[in-house]
Amino acid sequence: MGGHKAILVGSGKFWKANTLLGLGFALVLLICCTRASAQTGGPTERGLLAGETSAEGSSPSGSDGSGQSTQDQGTHVQSTQAARPGIVIGTILDQSGAVSVGTVIRLTPEDKSAYREVTSGNNGQFSFSNVPAGHFQLSVSSTGFGNEVYSGDLAPGQTIIAPPIVLSVATVVTQVKVTVDPVEVATEEVKEQEHQRVLGFIPNFYVSYSPNAAPLTTKLKYHLAWKSTTDVVTIGGVAFLAGLQQAGDQYSEFGQGATGYARRFGADYGDPFASTFLSGAVFPSLFKQDPRYFFRGTGSTKRRFLYAISNSVWCKGDNGRWQVNYSNMAGVVSGAAIASTYYPSTNQGMNILTNSLIRMGESSLTGVIQEFILHKLTKTGHRQDPSVKPPSNTVSASGSSQP
Repeated sequence: MGGHKAILVGSGKFWKANTLLGLGFALVLLICCTRASAQTGGPTERGLLAGETSAEGSSPSGSDGSGQSTQDQGTHVQSTQAARPGIVIGTILDQSGAVSVGTVIRLTPEDKSAYREVTSGNNGQFSFSNVPAGHFQLSVSSTGFGNEVYSGDLAPGQTIIAPPIVLSVATVVTQVKVTVDPVEVATEEVKEQEHQRVLGFIPNFYVSYSPNAAPLTTKLKYHLAWKSTTDVVTIGGVAFLAGLQQAGDQYSEFGQGATGYARRFGADYGDPFASTFLSGAVFPSLFKQDPRYFFRGTGSTKRRFLYAISNSVWCKGDNGRWQVNYSNMAGVVSGAAIASTYYPSTNQGMNILTNSLIRMGESSLTGVIQEFILHKLTKTGHRQDPSVKPPSNTVSASGSSQP
């Protein structure tokens, strides 16, 4: 019994020890499992945290992406709205307020890259669709009317009703060119020159006080020569000179008495007659030159003197240009040659040369006298002021015409 109790007691102790050992082992195993479980749960939690952190970190990115997307959507919407075309409508009227049919209206955008045209309908209205937003210009044109312009700014998708465009009557500018027959002008000027007389009675027909006088025709050149040589004062002057020669017995070869006087009168009259026709009509018609002296009246005294003294060798042509005075030189020599046939002379050749040079000097002296003296003594109611230029023969007139 005692051994049995000892065995039971030892067994009880052993069971207790084993129980304690098992509990301790279970406790150790539980602790290890707990630690293992804790270690295993650590990365999962960090992953979540990382995920959260990533979510948090990516949240701004996601927010930015959402904002960028929203901005892109807004820009797209704005771009779409800006690209929306508009419509322009209007009416064309005439000055009476009635609608204008068939008027051409041109629409030009701001960039002027292209334009469009339409024609107003039966009610005078016009319409442009699909017009790009922005500034535009309407140009209206119709036959017989002036061009009208209307400008405006079109918002995206907007419909603009332009105010009525009233057409104005076109202003017609007409140039009226008044042409006068130069022959008629020259004829009138010669008539005025025939009234030019020094001290009111001495003929002074071969001077023009108009710097732009019309050129003389051949007929007028001969008419002026005839008028000058047949003037009563000219004939009276020749008669007086022949009387003086008769009294002084100049050119005694002519004799005395009526016959001698007649010879002297014929010679004295033949000289200016031949010279006037040759230098004033025959050769000017042949060379197309003007035999008149053109009074200058302006400039320095020196320039006027040189101009006047050159009259014997320098003249104005029928074309209005200044040129060598072949007419006067040929007329002087020819006149001297003719005079030598009826004036007594022992050396005819030398007499022609001497008379030619004398007459050339007389022509130059006559120019100086005309320039500085005779214009003050010439009486005529038609003389023009040389400083006053003739009016232009072109008249511009503007007016309006209703088609």
